[in-house]
Amino acid sequence: MPRVRPALPPFRPRFKHLAAASMLALLALRATAAPASPHPDWPGAGQLYVGTCYQPVDRSAEQIARDIALMRESGFKVVRMGDLSWDYFEPADGQFSFQRFDAIMDQMHAAGIKVILDIAGLPAPLWLHRKYPGVDLVTQQGTRLDPAERYMDNISDPDYKRLVKRFADTLTRRYARHPALMAIGFDNEIGNGFMSYSEADRKRFIVWLKKKYGNLDALNQAWATQRWSRRIGDWDEVRLPYAEGPGPFERQLDLRRYWSDVTIETLADLEAVRQKNAPDKPAISNLWDSAGRKGFDYLSSYRRYAHYGAMGFYPGEPVGAGFEALMMKAGMSTPIWFNEFTAGGPGYYGTKGRSRMWAHFGLLLGAQSVLAWTFNSHLGGEEQALFGLLDHDDRPSWKLGEFATIAADFAKLQKLGFPRMTQPKVAIAYSFDNMQATNPVGSQQTNTVKPYLTTPYMTQAHNAFAPLLKDNVDVAVINIAHEDLSRYRLLVVPGMYLLDQASTDAIRKFVADGGTAVMTAYSAKVDGRNQWYGTPLPGGLSDVFGLRTNEFYKDEGLLTRIGDEDIKSSIPYYEVLEPSSAQVLARFTKTEGMPPSVTVNQYGKGQAIYVATPAQPQLMRPLYRQLYASLGIKPGPATPDGVYAREVEGRVLYVNTTTEPREVGIDGSMAGMLTGQRWNGKLVLPPYGVELLSK
Repeated sequence: MPRVRPALPPFRPRFKHLAAASMLALLALRATAAPASPHPDWPGAGQLYVGTCYQPVDRSAEQIARDIALMRESGFKVVRMGDLSWDYFEPADGQFSFQRFDAIMDQMHAAGIKVILDIAGLPAPLWLHRKYPGVDLVTQQGTRLDPAERYMDNISDPDYKRLVKRFADTLTRRYARHPALMAIGFDNEIGNGFMSYSEADRKRFIVWLKKKYGNLDALNQAWATQRWSRRIGDWDEVRLPYAEGPGPFERQLDLRRYWSDVTIETLADLEAVRQKNAPDKPAISNLWDSAGRKGFDYLSSYRRYAHYGAMGFYPGEPVGAGFEALMMKAGMSTPIWFNEFTAGGPGYYGTKGRSRMWAHFGLLLGAQSVLAWTFNSHLGGEEQALFGLLDHDDRPSWKLGEFATIAADFAKLQKLGFPRMTQPKVAIAYSFDNMQATNPVGSQQTNTVKPYLTTPYMTQAHNAFAPLLKDNVDVAVINIAHEDLSRYRLLVVPGMYLLDQASTDAIRKFVADGGTAVMTAYSAKVDGRNQWYGTPLPGGLSDVFGLRTNEFYKDEGLLTRIGDEDIKSSIPYYEVLEPSSAQVLARFTKTEGMPPSVTVNQYGKGQAIYVATPAQPQLMRPLYRQLYASLGIKPGPATPDGVYAREVEGRVLYVNTTTEPREVGIDGSMAGMLTGQRWNGKLVLPPYGVELLSK
């Protein structure tokens, strides 16, 4: 498992006389604004949930009764059901069958187990595809596809939209008042579908473009059609851009935005049904906004259809796992729900203690639930090799026992300040548009148009996040154009190649009002149309950062002087910074002219810091650590590499994410509330070990 790099000395500007002025005294601290209110019926503080995802479509009545008994014995408090099962409830057009599911809901209630009921709008049943062929997908080459796997549904089709709302309405009216019902979920893993290229899709795309741009002149300008003789003289000349190249990028970005809006409107339609039929039950959906083949702009729209950041959590390492979980939490005040949670899967069979470790890691981030995927192993279908908590022969595996241990842990912790209600003072900017703009599909585009984008956008985001995670600092991951930034004191903008006007304005206001913004290389190069700024860069913010960025260079031996130490860059690309009002905090050494590597500029009541390289943990860490005290940001407990911790009501929860034992220095003698051991001077965590220490 990758480890976080060792900590570096505190950041000290190269020119000592700038330190106090530029790094400590330029920020006026502001009160932290309260986040938006949660759903009035949310399962709040003092409640943690362990449970499982359950597919009763696979099970006999006898198996279901035994399954529920095992869940109850294991201490499970909630199950998620209904996902992927539209035709289980509606086997033919307009013919609904609920008797079997009624009995299961009643049995869950009798066992004291709550239910998250998923509206299974994906995948659509085969009868719907046969009767309404507009729901079939069409490739960009014009080939109509059969629904050969999950999510091969054209969710923009009017018949699909009509019928999924009818299904949702019928299902939620049926169970809205059932005593087992806890929450409603929408369309499992929506975002992991496909774009479609039918003639009807093209016409719907044109309607979307007309609403966005108003007239052809605006569209031509936005798509730069004066280039390569591609001017559009009539709306009917608009064709669906190819997602899989070639460009141009402006059109592809709008294609992605269009399908994102289709997804968001689908979720909004289902939320309207929930509000009508089950207004007292929150929406907790297993969403997948970052899915590679389509995805959607969750961070700009989540308030329309979500009360919790909920997701499938299948972590590989702490930085990526933590970042994605916080993306789903967004700016919400409610905790994170892991509607699917790692229980097995390729590469992890036989790894005892791993699920328990990640469950506690989730608690550090502000999670409230873990629902194992899945309860019973599937005998057939696309995921027949994913082992559940029961083996394929229905024998309870050791994994069921591990989740029972998690349930017992959570039963203790929910009385001790969990779930954590976080109010982070640090935010990292992230946007769907930027992800699409920096990841064009096709080698021709990547190699000839954007050769300097050698560091993927998500890599920059993770690199900016890693030192904060290492220092056990709470962080929000947000779309800065759609949040109240006044609640944060430090805003990190890592490699935001596309920076639209709303985001530009948000950064300007944040700094002017007293915030500290840190921006890294490759940022603010193109505007909201995905076209290069014709102004000094960073576009729209050159005065805020007090400099002009000029060109891109490559130096394999790139070093930055931080304090008395040269820090070697792991990424050889850098920008040449030309300060105007900005002050130089650090310079590259052994590079011609020793150009600035870090600058700071006072703007309004705040400060804007620019880093000339892509975000890298070894450079960002000392910079953050120099800022903490001046911004009123208190790092969490000190931990060795791979161990993470948070203090909760005077106690400290430690999680060892590594496969090696770790020792943690502690102050005096402390009691381990999970192990029952007494620890003096040091805590010894086994591989994947967890412990809650109390004086």
